[in-house]
Amino acid sequence: MAQLQFCDAFWGTDFTDHSGYEAILQRLNEGRRMCKDVEELLRMRATAEERYGRDLVTIARKAGGQAEISTLKASFDQLKAQIENTGNLHIELAGMLKEEIQKVEAFRERQKEQRKKLEEIMEKVQKSKVTLYKKTMESKRCYEQRCKEADEAEQAAEKRNNDSPSNLRQSEKVQNKARLCRQAANLAEKQHTLNIDQLEKTRQDWESTHRSTCEVFQQQESDRISMLRCVLWDHCNMLSMQCIKDDDCHEEVRKTLEKCDITVDKDFFISVRKTGLSPPEPIKFQSYYERETNGSPGQAHKSSLTHLQQEATGGSRSSINNWRSSVAPSSEVLVSGRDEAGGWASTQLPERTREADRDESVDQYMVIYDYTAQDNDELSITKGEFLVVTDKGEDGWWTAHKGNMVGLVPGTYLAKV
Repeated sequence: MAQLQFCDAFWGTDFTDHSGYEAILQRLNEGRRMCKDVEELLRMRATAEERYGRDLVTIARKAGGQAEISTLKASFDQLKAQIENTGNLHIELAGMLKEEIQKVEAFRERQKEQRKKLEEIMEKVQKSKVTLYKKTMESKRCYEQRCKEADEAEQAAEKRNNDSPSNLRQSEKVQNKARLCRQAANLAEKQHTLNIDQLEKTRQDWESTHRSTCEVFQQQESDRISMLRCVLWDHCNMLSMQCIKDDDCHEEVRKTLEKCDITVDKDFFISVRKTGLSPPEPIKFQSYYERETNGSPGQAHKSSLTHLQQEATGGSRSSINNWRSSVAPSSEVLVSGRDEAGGWASTQLPERTREADRDESVDQYMVIYDYTAQDNDELSITKGEFLVVTDKGEDGWWTAHKGNMVGLVPGTYLAKV
């Protein structure tokens, strides 16, 4: 099938009819608007991809999970890392789309400049053709009028000669008028012929320019369709590749999840957080009096208390202190003395040293995972290090000391020594 051509299908029916050329210009303007529409589509898609990518990066960085341990924690960390990777890939896609927008804009501007030059040439040729056509039509009317006047004058002269052959003066006058009219008709004919020749040259120039312009415009239309088709095709390929990259990121997470073991996580928790291998012994009833008669440790306390009772009224603080030093060390000691009512009452005396108090206020922990500080108030730790914990926050972040450095660390990364 023969390919249709612009230069063969857009001619006007009238000499001054330019509707075919105007139809081509309208199509080119519609193509230009189409280029702008494609640019706007790519621009909106790039904005959406960039915003989506930044949101994914923000989600990945704000996600918690510090309280988890072992293989599930590794899977969750991998998920956060791949979410951030996916976000960065979408941001890269947005940059690629912006480059495509620039290509379409450059192509559209090039075609605009080329079309502008051709339109100026066509406008000049068409204007010259229309002007000369009007001039030719005017000369034609003048020529026809002069010919009509010459014919009428010649007919009048001939009639005059036939009617009054004796009146030579009047006949000569009529003959002169007919001769002048014929001369005017001949001049009008020459002018009209000259205008016809000029118009034909202008028409040929216009026709040649019209054909060449239509060929260029047809090539522009072909280039535009081809370019937009390639841009849209590349756009779909980019989105397909992005889907593949997203799935690759998800596959990495799935591979990590395959290694997530319930038993391993439970065993790890037990190994690092266990508090005892057997429950405490039950509390049994023991008679106070049976302990005294059986010579239990309470008997020593009883003899000492009896001695203190005998010296309650006259004993001094030094005697009580001497007695306390004679008794074996214990967390608490019972002593007796008179109360305000004159009776006997028992009193608990605490027996602690400063070093014992200091040992209970200090908790030493061993680092079981590496952690790199993310903020200025955090502390970087390495597996195997020993830390001193002074405060345990309810949010899972503990205040720890490492040498001369103090900062926050995740409590799940530590195990009590």
